[in-house]
This record gives sequence, structure tokens and C-alpha cells, in this order.
Amino acid sequence: MNKKYILKKNEDILLVIKNGIKKVYKHFIIYRKENQLTNSRFCISVSKKIGNAVVRNKLKRQVKDIIMKNMVTKKEDYVIILSSSFKELTFLDKKNEILKGIE
Repeated sequence: MNKKYILKKNEDILLVIKNGIKKVYKHFIIYRKENQLTNSRFCISVSKKIGNAVVRNKLKRQVKDIIMKNMVTKKEDYVIILSSSFKELTFLDKKNEILKGIE
């Protein structure tokens, strides 16, 4: 994922969580808030309760891959918090769930 699509600063992430719109799904939570940039930015968070670092990084890579191949044209910041049940889905199910959440 290119740097311009990453929401990295802690204060930006907290601003999206505090002032953004929250949608709760079975396998993850998405916070979204409009930004003043020309593109969307994403933050993907996985709890330490979900496996070791290898498993968590794999889940983040899969979500980033789904997002980049199906780029949203909206000008919004997204914070995606994955739950433990997310890792048990197939890749196709993960793709369908994430796309349903960010559209």
C-alpha cells in the first residue's frame, strides 16, 4: 500500500474514532470520516489476542490487498479494527465483508 493511502498518525486515528461514523460488523468495526485530501486513507488494527505477529501481519496484508485492488474513490479516512473471528474466514469471504463495509 502506497504511503499516501496510510493513516499513520495517532492523533488522526483518534480523531476518526472520536468524530467519525461507526459501523459494527460481525468480524470487524469500521470508523469513517471525511478528509480534505484527494484520496482515501486507511488504518488497519489487529489485536494482540489474535495469534502471533505472523498471523496479525498476514491479516493486515490481506486487507490491504483487498483495499488496493478495489480502491474506493471517496475522500474519507477509515479505521478498520479486526476481530478474532476474521482470521477464520476464507479470503473470498474476507473480500466480500471488507468491500461491503467500505462502500
